[in-house]
Amino acid sequence: MTTLSKGANMPVAAASVRAVLGWSAGPGVPDVDASALVLAAGGRVRSDGDFVFYNQPRHASGTVRHLGKRPGADAVEVDLAALGADVERVALCASADGGAFGRVPGLHLRLLDAASGAQLARFDMAAGPETAFVCGELYRRAGGWKFRAVGQGYASGLAGLATDFGISVDEPATAPAPAAPTHLPPPPPVPPTPTGPGDGASPRPTRGEERLPPDMRKRLSLRKRQVAVSLDKHGLGRLTARVVLVLDASGSMGGLYTRGTVAGVTERMAAVAAQLDDDGQMQAWTFASHPARLPDLTIGDLPEWLRLHVRVGQVALFGRRKPQKGLLPGQVDMRAVGIQNEEQKVIAEVRDYVRAHPVPEPTLVLFFSDGGVYRNDEIERELRAAVEEPVFWQFIGLGRAGYGVLERFDTMPGRRVDNVGFFAVDDIEKVSDEELYDRLLSEFPSWLKAARQAGILR
Repeated sequence: MTTLSKGANMPVAAASVRAVLGWSAGPGVPDVDASALVLAAGGRVRSDGDFVFYNQPRHASGTVRHLGKRPGADAVEVDLAALGADVERVALCASADGGAFGRVPGLHLRLLDAASGAQLARFDMAAGPETAFVCGELYRRAGGWKFRAVGQGYASGLAGLATDFGISVDEPATAPAPAAPTHLPPPPPVPPTPTGPGDGASPRPTRGEERLPPDMRKRLSLRKRQVAVSLDKHGLGRLTARVVLVLDASGSMGGLYTRGTVAGVTERMAAVAAQLDDDGQMQAWTFASHPARLPDLTIGDLPEWLRLHVRVGQVALFGRRKPQKGLLPGQVDMRAVGIQNEEQKVIAEVRDYVRAHPVPEPTLVLFFSDGGVYRNDEIERELRAAVEEPVFWQFIGLGRAGYGVLERFDTMPGRRVDNVGFFAVDDIEKVSDEELYDRLLSEFPSWLKAARQAGILR
């Protein structure tokens, strides 16, 4: 084991290492947290997803993980052998809450071989008024990895440290939560009133529809008719169902929220609920690192609902301790939602809701995501367990990026009924309502038939 002084470095031969931040905990000692920054060229992060810490404990690549804290210790694990070639450094950091590091006795960092547990190095740190530290860094050199004892402090705290490396940080003070854009892009062309197979289909009257702005009311009416036509093609013109909307709020979705794409999608899904649900209501969830239930969407409140609740997740530096200020009634603190992909958590929460609130009608879940799925085993377990429940899960991919197990469910054996549908589109704004609703409802009818035959539905 090597004891390092500030600025010293050493080669690291281990394929995977664990950095354990240690201190002497006790009364009056500030709370301490370990974190890591995955850095590319120029010592900057590529996105906010490169910050691994207590509210975002796993890098999307799976190569860096926050292991969790116990009294007097917190740890981060780094799989050096699996890091992408564009990763040049991993900064090993610390932050203090409730006081400066000068009040934290025995502050040190130990570097361990993650496989064997052998201690490779120890770095003892001295501190003063700083509330954040870069304790050390792992960096590439001559085809291998090295570790450097850094010990650089930041009096500006974790926010200042993160900003220096390119992380966009929401200040916890008075800034209100960002709302969804009030200006939406023009909707896709609405097809003319259908003829042929859908002649008998008619839109269902929806309570509150008269309160909508004229243009939105017209779009809703045409879209409800198109939903009715799509159902009528399958002989389901009189179908009633509960509709649940799930919106991916992970960091990679930021552009789709900013451009108004997600708000446009939500408006189009409101027409599905208006046509299928007796009350014209839709339950809704948002998710990233964690799920959060949104207020029910009612048709008459659609413009305000879009403004208040269609929002992307945020890096939650301070969300664990302080609620976000400036939130309007019903709004979710999006820092608590985070920015990572954890689909299995929101699937479990929706399942819990359906079990706790049974209805005689089937439930259709419309689940929108831009990919980045990596919790494949957990997601598969949830959806397999849901086979015996009166719920059809329709996943819609917004792009062509790594949907993992969601793409493979149709061919997976061992289920009494196929309770999952999936399709992806490159640009959903270019997909007509006719095509979107046809694809959205293409597998739902066959599940309805199979679920009734299996006794899952009445």
